[in-house]
Amino acid sequence: MMGRLILIIAFQLVTVYCQRAPTISYISQQQIKDIGGTVELQCSVQYGQEYPVLWLKSNSNTDTVALSSRTSLIIKESRFSLRYDEATSTYTLQIKDIQETDAGMYLCQIYISLTSKISGHVELQVRRPPYISDNSTRSIVVSETEAVELFCYAGGFPSPKISWRRENNAILPTGNSIYRGNVLKITSIRKEHRGTYYCVAENGVGRGARRNINIEVEFSPVITAPRPRLGQALQYDMDLECHVEAYPPPAINWLKDDIVLSNNQHHSISHFATADEYTDTTIRIITIEKRQYGQYVCKAANKLGSAETTVELFETIIPVCPPACGQAHYGAGVLPVSSGPLIAFVLIVAAIIRNINTKY
Repeated sequence: MMGRLILIIAFQLVTVYCQRAPTISYISQQQIKDIGGTVELQCSVQYGQEYPVLWLKSNSNTDTVALSSRTSLIIKESRFSLRYDEATSTYTLQIKDIQETDAGMYLCQIYISLTSKISGHVELQVRRPPYISDNSTRSIVVSETEAVELFCYAGGFPSPKISWRRENNAILPTGNSIYRGNVLKITSIRKEHRGTYYCVAENGVGRGARRNINIEVEFSPVITAPRPRLGQALQYDMDLECHVEAYPPPAINWLKDDIVLSNNQHHSISHFATADEYTDTTIRIITIEKRQYGQYVCKAANKLGSAETTVELFETIIPVCPPACGQAHYGAGVLPVSSGPLIAFVLIVAAIIRNINTKY
């Protein structure tokens, strides 16, 4: 009989002990908040009045910071506060003006002994607008036909998605106007691919982030002559032009009969750089003499190669305007003419004299 009584008492003691063992009855679920917002993390404890209850923040696997103990804050931070509801035995940790560094795992722990504890956790994730990382491409200079890779990496929460575009919505080397992915690959770059590329990072928070990436493509000169044949009468001026496309900017020369021409009383050479890759060059033949008719060579060269084109200057009877506007030439003299009728009269007289000289 005595043994039976002892068993009943022991069973009751075990039951009472099990009923009063501390436990976490509720803890908040994962929280996702914006920077500058407020979050409340709740932890409800049963039968834990006699045990220390702590809020901690885990920054890594080995780094944990205690924030509160029982009903008092440990951390000296005005953005943090702690409330305790005795009726529900709930510990509420409030964080105001949330910062990115507040993101992480928060632990609610009941310390039963130095070696025994009960723990629950809730993760706080902080939404942040995307930003382009410093290890992304900023600019690049390559030679034509080389393979090129442009890199774009971004941070923020949620993880941003990366897309590529070109200035003015031009077609990308991939054949589309938009490419998605961290790396834009160009297998064989051409001069037409030079320009500004946009790396865009978006995650639904804020307006997104964008980085302009400039691609300079080095290529050998390409030359075109807008007017490859030009005529002008003796003793008048004429402009010969050519358009040069090259990068790096080339050295440009005009030649006649394999002789490099320079500025003097017979020629005036000028270059107009409209952009890094474009140059317009003009040579003015001044007061044309018979020997100045013929082929003029426009030549350009940079470290990647050279190119040339020819412009022919031939003789005409009637002066071509422009540049032979507003003046008529007689031998070595020049007569300014300001009226239209007088110009027409001078031109007619010159034509009649040439016809007479031809007949006789």
